[in-house]
Amino acid sequence: MSKKEYCGLFGIYGHPEAARMAYFGLYALQHRGQESAGIVTWDGQGIREQKGMGLVADVFNERHLGRELKGSIAVGHTRYSTTGASLIRNAQPFLVRFGDWQLAIAHNGNLVNTMELRAELEAAGSIFQTTMDSEVFVHLIAKHLNGGTIEEAIQAACKKVQGAYSLIILANDKMIAVRDPHGVRPLCLGRLDDHYVLSSETCAFDLVEAKYLRAVEPGEMLVIDRNGLCSHRISEPKPLKRCIFELVYFARPDSLVFGEEVYCCRKLMGRILANEAPVDADYVMPFPDSGVYAAVGYAQASGLPFEMAMVRNHYVGRTFIQPSQSMRDFSVRVKLNPVHSMIKGKRILIVEDSIVRGTTIRTRIKKLRELGAREIHMRVSCPPIKFPCFYGIDFSSKGELIAANNSVEDIARYIGLDSLHYLSIEGLLESVGADKLDPRYCLACFDGDYVIPPCGEGAKYCLETNALTW
Repeated sequence: MSKKEYCGLFGIYGHPEAARMAYFGLYALQHRGQESAGIVTWDGQGIREQKGMGLVADVFNERHLGRELKGSIAVGHTRYSTTGASLIRNAQPFLVRFGDWQLAIAHNGNLVNTMELRAELEAAGSIFQTTMDSEVFVHLIAKHLNGGTIEEAIQAACKKVQGAYSLIILANDKMIAVRDPHGVRPLCLGRLDDHYVLSSETCAFDLVEAKYLRAVEPGEMLVIDRNGLCSHRISEPKPLKRCIFELVYFARPDSLVFGEEVYCCRKLMGRILANEAPVDADYVMPFPDSGVYAAVGYAQASGLPFEMAMVRNHYVGRTFIQPSQSMRDFSVRVKLNPVHSMIKGKRILIVEDSIVRGTTIRTRIKKLRELGAREIHMRVSCPPIKFPCFYGIDFSSKGELIAANNSVEDIARYIGLDSLHYLSIEGLLESVGADKLDPRYCLACFDGDYVIPPCGEGAKYCLETNALTW
């Protein structure tokens, strides 16, 4: 596995220890990004902030949570960069002051018309401080605040942008959640006693003991203030195109995402894969942790034993989230270690959730060969990834994708496998309760059908070229 994640959002309104609750929420969402983390709070008069590079536990301490981040409203963000470099100036939530308003915005997703909007805004006098597409939202909101309400300004901004976005916005004493009209990225609403809570995934609700209420609907804006909760429809209904990779890989298996239990979906992917591509092997194994649940499903359906022949060092982050190839290669060496007696002379079936570039898996297969594996087969619980993603997954160039220009047989030879089989698109849709006639999920990375047309092959660092030297 060698791809990158995006971001995790968390917000809580009216809680006496809002910053501490946001810290716990981000801790539960750490898997969604390990580059930077930030929390902002409203103390009744102004916004307070703490942001830093690294893991949530490294960015915040007791001084921040107990004394500095005062206030009963908090918004938090944990980030992997899909637009903009991994720098502290690009850490979120992004904070701006405009007239009587103090705004902080946390964004999960990716806009496809960032360059066009940024050029338009700069021509009108806007000065950008970061190379994030998320900052475009802030300038658009500020532009429409003159003479209107904050809700009207946010709605006007959302009408200008194109792409995927789930947002939590702190606007003075209001907390506002917005989800794009296609529902590409998840965002859900919960309640902790008398306090409303927002999160990218329900696993964060479990940690803070909040009750899941419902998903924020695509094209919906939720406004939470001293009067309670109010829902606004900010766009006309559009076809649902939820990111299916949430269920394949990104979300935690103990989360509820898009109304589906992630754990059960992944097991079903494995079961369907076992029916589509059986193999005679001594046992089934995953490369922990990403392929574990599909491997369990495959083992149960096939009757083959399930083994953990590779042991994970839990103090190393997921290789997918590391921001450079050199760091990814280091993680490959450190992250997993084989149980030698389980490898030599064995016919091994590995279940993996996906193959993007193939470099990480190739290194692991080479190690298994060196340890004397007799046969190595691989089954992948999603179809071949052939097309770039422009909506918040960091494989934005077709040249990065091994399946874009290679057959399954060629990929198997490159990686060093005796056989390779991918789950069919029909099988993947069945595992998440959908089918071809009910296209509720975005499959663009498999079939190239982009519901939101991309503006060229946008790249993660597309805004760095003309940026100021900081």
